[in-house]
Amino acid sequence: MGTTNKIRCNWPKNDALYIEYHDKEWGVPVYEDAKIFEFLLLETFQAGLSWITILRRRENFRVAFDNFNYQKIANYSDEKRAELKLDTGIIRNTLKIQAATTNAIAFMEVQKEFGTFSKYLWGFIDGNPVRNNFTSMREIPANTPLSDKISKDLKSRRFKFVGSTIVYAHMQAMGMVNDHTQNCFRHTEV
Repeated sequence: MGTTNKIRCNWPKNDALYIEYHDKEWGVPVYEDAKIFEFLLLETFQAGLSWITILRRRENFRVAFDNFNYQKIANYSDEKRAELKLDTGIIRNTLKIQAATTNAIAFMEVQKEFGTFSKYLWGFIDGNPVRNNFTSMREIPANTPLSDKISKDLKSRRFKFVGSTIVYAHMQAMGMVNDHTQNCFRHTEV
């Protein structure tokens, strides 16, 4: 595949799954509501865990959560949530499972107000990704004043597990910010 010769951010290390995610997804601008919700749901479950833990279970989450279909997730019954709590393929945290339903409902409320969730979220930066120029991973912040602002607004709209650090990770994942280090081949590509 030729990925070993490329200089990239150091966080994927030698993990093939992490490398593929880094090289193909991380930092690529996402404007489709369905994909934004997928990342939001996964970030919810990532809270307090490493991203690779979630990435390794991503397909299990896809199956368990009806292909990340927020319309279905918004209507999950107590029985469905109890079933999810028994699913060993995902993170079986009661509060995070409940948050998936709560966030799906809030997500659709934002869609009603703004037309799309994408329009709402990208509106914080006028639709243009923030291009950072960090030279090392040590420089990359865990959160920013912008992620603080978005987090506060999401919380006011009843979203759960949307602290500033989670929001910043979400912004990185969906390409609202380009935090590839300057020496990484993806820095100029995205």
